Amino acid sequence: MIQIKVLVFNPFQVNTYILYDETGECAIIDPACYETFEEEMLHEFISSNKLKPVLHLYTHCHIDHVLGTNFIYEKYGIKPMTHIDSKVFIQNAKAHGTGFGFNIQELVMPEKWIEDEEVLSFGKQKLKAILTPGHANGSLCYYDEKNEFVVCGDVLFHGGIGRTDLPTGDYETLINSINTKLLTLPDNVVVFPGHGDKSTIGFEKSNNPFLTGM
Repeated sequence: MIQIKVLVFNPFQVNTYILYDETGECAIIDPACYETFEEEMLHEFISSNKLKPVLHLYTHCHIDHVLGTNFIYEKYGIKPMTHIDSKVFIQNAKAHGTGFGFNIQELVMPEKWIEDEEVLSFGKQKLKAILTPGHANGSLCYYDEKNEFVVCGDVLFHGGIGRTDLPTGDYETLINSINTKLLTLPDNVVVFPGHGDKSTIGFEKSNNPFLTGM
């Protein structure tokens, strides 16, 4: 059975997700740890649960979501994976980080780019990557049909949606991504966002003011 651990990191309060099952293999989504104590917190959880990281995934590559990239690579030897449309964010991460007061090195680049609707595996689990631009080019959501949840980064929040005033953001594109890629999922699917509390597809359909016309 899959387990989901949420660790909240850096001043932007990013949700870093560790997904794992009884095999011990795990996927790390959005490694946002920046301070040393945050890195230690993440490693302690992985170590104490005897986990083996095998997937290192981004939902998108805004600087607050990728601060722990090099730590994950150096500690566990796995390079990140994301959609190729995110490449420019990775290439410019050091400069973007400086602009927000983060001192980071150039990020290790992916060896492989994830395609829309590609299925990724770890342990006995499968995640379907869903391309959902609008908040940032290359944004991916990771849908687990069997376990009925989706990790969606900054595309959809509890009662909100991602910002569209940042580079490559576009409001109409984001709304279209949500309507055609996420709200078509079953109502009971749990939504795990990049910041804040979880929700469900059904709740957002009925209550999210950006989606209901309220």
